[in-house]
Amino acid sequence: MAKVRVYDLAKELGTTSKKLIEVMEGMNIAVKNHMSTLDEEQAQQVIAILTGQAETEKMQAKEEEPAAVEKKTPQPAPAKKRERKDKGRPRAKGAEPGRKARKASEERRRSTDKAKRPQLKLEGEVTVAELAAHLDVPPAQLITQLLDLGIVANINQVLSPDAIELIASEYDVEVKHVADPAEEELLAGEEEPDQKRVPRVPVVTVLGHVDHGKTSLLDAIRNANVTAGEVGGITQHIGAYQVEAKGKKIVFLDTPGHEAFTAMRARGAQITDIAILVVAADDGVMPQTVEAINHAKAAEVPIIVAVNKIDKPTANPDRVKQQLSEHGLIPEEWGGDTICVHVSALKGEGLEELLEMILLVAEMSELHANPDKAATGTVIEAKLDRGRGPVATVLVQDGTLRVGDPIICATISGKVRAMMNDKGERIKEAGPSTPVEILGLNDVPMAGDRFQVVSDDRLARQVAEKRFLKIKEATQKSQRITLDDLFKQIQQGEVRELNLIIKGDVQGSVEALQEALLKLSLEEVKIKVIHAGVGSINESDVMLASASNAIIIGFNVRPDSNARKLSEQDRVDIRLYRIIYEAIDDIKAAVAGLLKPEFKENVLGQAQVRQVFKASKLGNIAGCYVTEGKITRNALMRLIRDGVVVHEGRIASLKRFKDDAREVLSGFECGILLDNFNDIHEGDIIEAYVMEQVVR
Repeated sequence: MAKVRVYDLAKELGTTSKKLIEVMEGMNIAVKNHMSTLDEEQAQQVIAILTGQAETEKMQAKEEEPAAVEKKTPQPAPAKKRERKDKGRPRAKGAEPGRKARKASEERRRSTDKAKRPQLKLEGEVTVAELAAHLDVPPAQLITQLLDLGIVANINQVLSPDAIELIASEYDVEVKHVADPAEEELLAGEEEPDQKRVPRVPVVTVLGHVDHGKTSLLDAIRNANVTAGEVGGITQHIGAYQVEAKGKKIVFLDTPGHEAFTAMRARGAQITDIAILVVAADDGVMPQTVEAINHAKAAEVPIIVAVNKIDKPTANPDRVKQQLSEHGLIPEEWGGDTICVHVSALKGEGLEELLEMILLVAEMSELHANPDKAATGTVIEAKLDRGRGPVATVLVQDGTLRVGDPIICATISGKVRAMMNDKGERIKEAGPSTPVEILGLNDVPMAGDRFQVVSDDRLARQVAEKRFLKIKEATQKSQRITLDDLFKQIQQGEVRELNLIIKGDVQGSVEALQEALLKLSLEEVKIKVIHAGVGSINESDVMLASASNAIIIGFNVRPDSNARKLSEQDRVDIRLYRIIYEAIDDIKAAVAGLLKPEFKENVLGQAQVRQVFKASKLGNIAGCYVTEGKITRNALMRLIRDGVVVHEGRIASLKRFKDDAREVLSGFECGILLDNFNDIHEGDIIEAYVMEQVVR
């Protein structure tokens, strides 16, 4: 007997899979999702109902329905609908307690006499740090309570009115929102009737383990969609691009894996509609694959699995599916609801089917936006360009962005001076789900920041300035833990537990340092290592430290430039060591309040080695490009390779072309000869710094 899939039948009948499933539920035909199969008899019944050929059968079915309900005891229809809505969107951890907590908070609010409760006056948008300062509690405590309520939040994230109400009820205070005229004007006119909302293009992020073919898959999809008229294909990389499949568009975010995905989620940005999980058919599920699954689940994003490298002789897709099942992703052919597509990025196989599945999941998700309103969206990535100033790649999520629009982006304002699409072409306007590069902001925003078009420049500047002052004030109020003031905080009873994040050059060093620190028997404070790993200190480490009020200890590794900037902004204490016992002694001394005056490191700048020149008399000369700050002739330097410090010393010679130079600024090239060191590779980073004594 011939079988047919739900989505194929929906296509034939000219309807959507979602509507077809609803019809079948009314007919007591059990289907799980759009990929479920129907036998010939069921398919004929559905066709008869939808084409109006079975009025008699329909009447009989209605008469028999009560009896059928009595005999069967499955889940009621509403539960089925709820189950279908959640397919592919696993609940975030803590979502269930969140609903219970909301109910309990609601009951407490009704039962408490508001007149007797202290009043908390809040103005405009409120971040976690600001609310913590108002309630006089550590931000880390507030973040933990929000997690218990099913809300994932970062210290700088703006809280919704509902979240504020829930937290206020926990502290038994009444919240009163004081209208800020500028913010009120900014948010005015956001409501629009549903009929103005139209279907929009899905936004897809590709996740997976390193070397499993994420980049190859994106390149294969992109190259397959480059038309013959486009000379050289994609001319400009802006971190996102559009492709076309079956006459419909799909936006792919070309982010560097799940770290960027997490960074944006930590800042409250929910921009991805679908996650493609790339798993190599020969390697199977790896640690980063599991991490990617957890991030996608926490974001409640539907997951489509692309089993890559299927052309390899060692490919074992069944083993991959078995491993995925162990992590809650059960393939459809095994009775689950996870779509698995076999692909080969190298040979271009399975790409068409993958794009078709993306469009299918997007159709089920019913994505809509209103192109007629003022644009809102999210920053994907941003940089400071020497010639063009601050450049931001943004994704327009609602409304239409036009050249000349005044714009506000968190604490930054500006006016859209120019706009480029993913092909590097200048465009005048961009509708919903369009990635564009914009010029005209007065500073560089952070990935994950929300942007909004406003009525005029004055309003944008006014609101941006007010937000900046509020965040600055809240950050000053919030107490950050550092080794310098650890003794003081212990004495005041503020710290009973010292959270540490340890990063090292090799696993052995990390384990040795972790073991040595955990063995410290300190009466005043308990040491807790919340994360330990190998590699350079990155943004994710700083965000974790910020959220959990932790100190980062780096052994033989350095923070990358983004992590360093974020640590300065969030005031996260990063301590760097080359000897294990120095780290142990510092923590002992900090607890006892006996830390000596320290030499604080001030990083002047970084240069990337682009080429190595061999000079017989001098040694190896590094041809460099200064990426940030400046490199000075008399500064101390360190050579960093893959985030690990390879050498520390001094610069023997610094040249611009053939002339000696005292300093070379960002954006310029230079030649650097290191003092008594020749093991220089292309891609190495030379970091210049000075040591300044700071009295504690």
